[in-house]
Amino acid sequence: MTSSSSPSQETKRLAHAYPEGLRADALMEEDVAWSYEIDGERDGEQFDRSERAALRRVAGLSTELEDVTEVEYRQLRLERVVLVGVWTTGTAQDADNSLAELAALAETAGALVLDGVIQRRDKPDAATYIGSGKAQELRDIVLETGADTVICDGELSPGQLIQLEDVVKVKVIDRTALILDIFAQHAKSREGKAQVALAQMQYMLPRLRGWGQSLSRQMGGGRGGLATRGPGETKIETDRRRIREKMAKMRREIAEMKTGREIKRQERRRNKVPSVAIAGYTNAGKSSLLNRLTGAGVLVENALFATLDPTVRRAETPSGRLYTLADTVGFVRHLPHHLVEAFRSTMEEVGDSDLILHVVDGSHPAPEEQLAAVREVIRDVGATDVPEIVVINKADAADPLVLQRLLRVEKRSIAVSARTGQGLDELLALIDNDLPRPSVEIEALVPYTHGKLVARAHTEGEVISEEHTAEGTLLKVRVHEELAADLAPYAAVSAA
Repeated sequence: MTSSSSPSQETKRLAHAYPEGLRADALMEEDVAWSYEIDGERDGEQFDRSERAALRRVAGLSTELEDVTEVEYRQLRLERVVLVGVWTTGTAQDADNSLAELAALAETAGALVLDGVIQRRDKPDAATYIGSGKAQELRDIVLETGADTVICDGELSPGQLIQLEDVVKVKVIDRTALILDIFAQHAKSREGKAQVALAQMQYMLPRLRGWGQSLSRQMGGGRGGLATRGPGETKIETDRRRIREKMAKMRREIAEMKTGREIKRQERRRNKVPSVAIAGYTNAGKSSLLNRLTGAGVLVENALFATLDPTVRRAETPSGRLYTLADTVGFVRHLPHHLVEAFRSTMEEVGDSDLILHVVDGSHPAPEEQLAAVREVIRDVGATDVPEIVVINKADAADPLVLQRLLRVEKRSIAVSARTGQGLDELLALIDNDLPRPSVEIEALVPYTHGKLVARAHTEGEVISEEHTAEGTLLKVRVHEELAADLAPYAAVSAA
């Protein structure tokens, strides 16, 4: 027999575990208002900040129908929500953390979280996700709180969505739809918007529903008379066919944009420029770290999935070696497979890099879960062979015991703070040491008439020593084979 607990009891227990409620700050660092005087030097120009805050919803003006099940093709607009989760495996703390993360996602999407309940079950109910009795209790909570949306902490089948909506009489969405909505809000580049649109259509295709006469049969083909009998094509089948056509077109567009990204990567490979990819859980501080290391000016906000579009910036190691630093889309536990497929071309930045900076939030309640979730996605994109440095960010706000535990478990790790700059010098030294080095060391006396070779040695190789003499520039450098061949006529000493 499946064991379960009363929603009211679970609500009290969760409220006790999180005194301030299941809100976004249960997972995020303390929210500090951004100001140019305090944060401008660290994060650069934040041009996207004013644009994102330029449109605000006015509460109390909604005219949505009371029976929202009549409106099928509606824009996903979260307002006052109740969260519901099913605890099947792990500890009670794991279930609490998962629901707290769902609350952070809901607030990022623009919702007001009113309540959250968890049911203990062996597995989700095949019909209503939480069972018929608990669905009625959930309906009571919705009426009591005045909520207009229920968000489930999992991916629901089309049948589960329909039957749960029929019971609670308000809009029901799942975790996947919520994440897709956040991505749709935050995508800015043409490629990012196309990837989000493709993921949304993949999610929507099996969940299309019609109403009234929209499901009536259309006439068959022909000009009338003969060959017009038969069921023909239903309206919903027509919609599905059109969506499949749009998805095929979107995939072609993404493939074309992927070609442009690949050309840029090939150019960097041709110039022998090493690449470093920043990967990690959402809101772990990847954009803050990129801004601190390169002054990129990428938007920094205390929200999940604040930045989606990948950013590549040029950087330099303490020894003067050039490399590229790429910020990638953040990950989350149970990342919808629609997004993994749609963003595969963007995530290839991780697979094609020479080094991964795996950023984890040291102040998070369960940083080990973050590490496991990100590594699962890294495996999906085939980047398991790329060297990895675990960067434990927010060290200034983390529990020292948690930092010690992570540093002990993760052998290649370092604790830093993008906010204060703590540990960044040591991180740069680690990057310099772990980046692939040119294979040929050569000493050459380059005439001043061939200054381009000296410039190439600085940009494409690693200059060990440089001395200007009467005959030319005496270089001792470590370079790749192509440049070594060009320097060979002037070589004094050569060693592989």
